[in-house]
Amino acid sequence: MTDTAPALRARGAEPDEAAAVDESAGRGGLWVDGWAQLRRRPLFWIASTLILVLLVMALWPSLFTSVDPRVADLALSGADPSPDAVLGRDLQGRDIYARAIHGAAPTLTVGLLASLGTVLVGAMAGLVAGYRGSWVDGLVSRVGEVFAGLPFILGGIVILTTFNQPGRIVGEVRIVTQVVLTIVVLSWPLAMRIMRAAALEISQQDYVKAARALGAGPLRIVGRHILPNTLAPVLVFATIQFGVFIGAEAALSFLGIGLRDPVVSWGVMISEAQERVADIPQALFFPAAFLVVAVLAFVMLGDAVRDAFDPRGR
Repeated sequence: MTDTAPALRARGAEPDEAAAVDESAGRGGLWVDGWAQLRRRPLFWIASTLILVLLVMALWPSLFTSVDPRVADLALSGADPSPDAVLGRDLQGRDIYARAIHGAAPTLTVGLLASLGTVLVGAMAGLVAGYRGSWVDGLVSRVGEVFAGLPFILGGIVILTTFNQPGRIVGEVRIVTQVVLTIVVLSWPLAMRIMRAAALEISQQDYVKAARALGAGPLRIVGRHILPNTLAPVLVFATIQFGVFIGAEAALSFLGIGLRDPVVSWGVMISEAQERVADIPQALFFPAAFLVVAVLAFVMLGDAVRDAFDPRGR
């Protein structure tokens, strides 16, 4: 693969063709070498196993429990663990174990959608800013700085309380959508900065200059030369932020402005458990444990991916 470009030059091939081969070889080598590095890291397999279990729990909760997490029985409020409810019952008499299992789906959904939205918005903005430069770069950077200067919790309170009037009943989809959009609005500048820095660096490479000199259009340059070479840092960012956004959802829900009934999530369970934490500690401990495991799993996976695909780190 690495001998192809010299052979093309020897036959008098166009500079852009030879440069493209050099670029493709380097890019392919980076991904192959990165995967080889990743497979040898125990941290990657530990994190992947934990994430796989969480995904199975979110997609097929019936494999773990057949109890409806919304069924309440006030006569069993705060009941101790029993064969019918292995982790006991919460203040409203609902099965804590069933709610913890079913809470995986909304929590991971928020993390996934928020990560995708943040990467799409931030990466597109950073790509345009890094490639175009000039006043476009300045404008995008200044707008990003405005949003980056907003404290996350304060911004979340302002946005979510603005769209949620007291006593107003909203559906599950709308609740999840509002939380996801809030996280995206407050988090996209970081993705923009990462993509912008990568795009600025790639734009100065010889093969990009050669393609531009030979008349390649902006879309061709971005799609063929710049975007494929900026995916690694964005992938690392998205993986780590997945865990961060899961924690962000729990923080917003704990404050009563994020997910809420009828949605069952770990953050909602933690928020509800604070009322009687001394009497029913398991109602707080178990959703918090699931939350910690999920956040650590994605952060560990992101660290492993970063170490494997960052050439400067090897």
